[in-house]
Amino acid sequence: MSGAEFKPKRVDGAKPRGAAKSRRKKASTVEAAAGADDQAAPEVDGQAAPPPDAIEPDPELTPEEVEQARKRYLLRRFWISARGYWSRGGDRFAWPLTIGVLLLICINIGFQYGINVWNRSMFDALEQRNARSVYFLSAVFVPLVICSGSLVVAQVYLRMTIQRRWRSWLTTAVIARWLAGGRYYQLNLVGGDHKNPEARMTEDLRIATESPVDFIAGVLNAFLSASTFIVVLWTIGGALTLPIGGESITIPGFLVITAIIYAAITSTSMVVIGRNFVQLSERKNQAEAELRYTLTRVRENGESIALLGGEEEERSGIDRNFGHVLRQWALLTGQHMRTAAVSQGSSLFAPVVPILLCAPKFLEGSMTLGEVMQAASAFGIVQGAFGWLVDNYPRLADWNACARRIASLMMSLDGLERAEQSDALGRIQHGKTDDGAMLSLDNLSVTLDDGTAVVKETEVAIEPGERVLVAGESGSGKSTLVRAVAGLWPWGGGGVNFHAGRRLFMLPQRPYIPSGTLRRAVAYPAAANKWTIKQIKAALDKVGLAYLADRIKEEAPWDQTLSGGEKQRLAFARLLLHRPDIVVLDEATSALDEKSQDKMMETVIRELPDVTIISVAHRAELEAFHSRKITLERRKGGAKLVSDIDLVQRRRSRRNLLGRALWGSGARNRR
Repeated sequence: MSGAEFKPKRVDGAKPRGAAKSRRKKASTVEAAAGADDQAAPEVDGQAAPPPDAIEPDPELTPEEVEQARKRYLLRRFWISARGYWSRGGDRFAWPLTIGVLLLICINIGFQYGINVWNRSMFDALEQRNARSVYFLSAVFVPLVICSGSLVVAQVYLRMTIQRRWRSWLTTAVIARWLAGGRYYQLNLVGGDHKNPEARMTEDLRIATESPVDFIAGVLNAFLSASTFIVVLWTIGGALTLPIGGESITIPGFLVITAIIYAAITSTSMVVIGRNFVQLSERKNQAEAELRYTLTRVRENGESIALLGGEEEERSGIDRNFGHVLRQWALLTGQHMRTAAVSQGSSLFAPVVPILLCAPKFLEGSMTLGEVMQAASAFGIVQGAFGWLVDNYPRLADWNACARRIASLMMSLDGLERAEQSDALGRIQHGKTDDGAMLSLDNLSVTLDDGTAVVKETEVAIEPGERVLVAGESGSGKSTLVRAVAGLWPWGGGGVNFHAGRRLFMLPQRPYIPSGTLRRAVAYPAAANKWTIKQIKAALDKVGLAYLADRIKEEAPWDQTLSGGEKQRLAFARLLLHRPDIVVLDEATSALDEKSQDKMMETVIRELPDVTIISVAHRAELEAFHSRKITLERRKGGAKLVSDIDLVQRRRSRRNLLGRALWGSGARNRR
């Protein structure tokens, strides 16, 4: 799994005697190593912390043991970042809100105890037909309920505020890492468990930050409730004496013992029948993400699909993904049915059991009706506290799956960050030119993330104002070389150097059209109000889109509305507005006819006479608009530059063609 810390290795063959013990020891070592990563600094204010060190599981571990260790590490990896919310660099309201929730839980337990005592007093008053006490207790009940209700409302507010702010803090941190250095693009180029990152950063991250808060609050409330009302049960219930065979057996604290046994049975049943919840939740979430991705792809490529008449094939793919979702839901439904049976049975029996247990004492007169009802209420609270897992195990399993999915994305980002900081694979260096050149490629090599060479040992110097055409057959690495120049492709060697203060602007073959107004689309990536409407209309007119000027303030799905040629014209309008020092055209005129292409290039040269242009294209007609042409040739072990020629007569200045262009190829400049 590339781009992640945890890289399981499988070793086949027989294991020596004692291997099982060794495997257990090794597994502990892996977990300890993962635990050591907890010392890594979490993200602070949306900035990425140094990624945890890589972990290599021992090869003697079985695949099942490796997978279990990996899953445990994923949860650790989630907390390495998530707990930073409460760190010194986290949210300044994190601890006040957390302490506030804990205090409200404790105070509310006190009010629950007060209502429990009120319950006993009211039924005793009813049994004694004491009207005065009944009226007094009725008046007291209203303030008790109001106070308890107010505490619960305040607790909900603080709890949900923690969830909202924690999600905001962690989402900001993860998105910052995802966007930094083009990693959102680089994730598409490496292997790893990071498919559908948009779903992981939205739905999965929401559940991963909501559930722990509810879980901690629930556990604390359950612990305090159980501790408080166990004392009540022990005090009220006392001992139960049962006559058996002429002798009597005394059971001290029989209500407490019964509550513990009852909860143990229901909780154990839940754990046993729900043991596959985590795995099924993971599969269901992954299936849902894949369905969303498929639907998004159809929407984004609607024009191409419609023109090709691919609706039936797309429908087939959607039905296949949706069927997978339904199958996973069916399996999860079975788990929910079994857990619901345990939960419902528990909730029906819980109120009846204490009354049946207390009935003998009440009938013999050693326990009042109020004590019976207080015991029943306390038993229900204790049972609810002990059986908290029964009601929350499905949600806990869902959280487990979501936390692992967001941690998998974090691990892939860790791998990219680690590659940026390491020389093991090789990184392309970016710096400044020292000889006045606008751009220089110094012994530049471009590789894949596994080290496979794409382009080898490129030496090129481009002077200010030069217009360079990069040619070569398909698959020779032209576009990859351009992405390396733009800083989007990190793997390789050598350097890419720019003139100090340069501004680079790229025009890809398929321009990105953001949502919103046409004005925003033309100004992108700058703000829409950076240029006046008059300036934007003038730019549209120069690129042949004057007929859209009246719609400049209109919000529409422009990405779906504009044709491929119109999108490329709009990209050139952006270029005229931004006026960069260097522009990279990657098949930027492929959707235009030859006449429109010529006019577009003439417009760029006229409006931006000093701009340095690097073009990647297959059309020979573009040579007329460039002063220089370099050719890449695909070879075994990586493409190489085999030709560097002038397309116009001009003075040769700093560039030495023989020394800087034809390194090691044996070729000579040729027309």
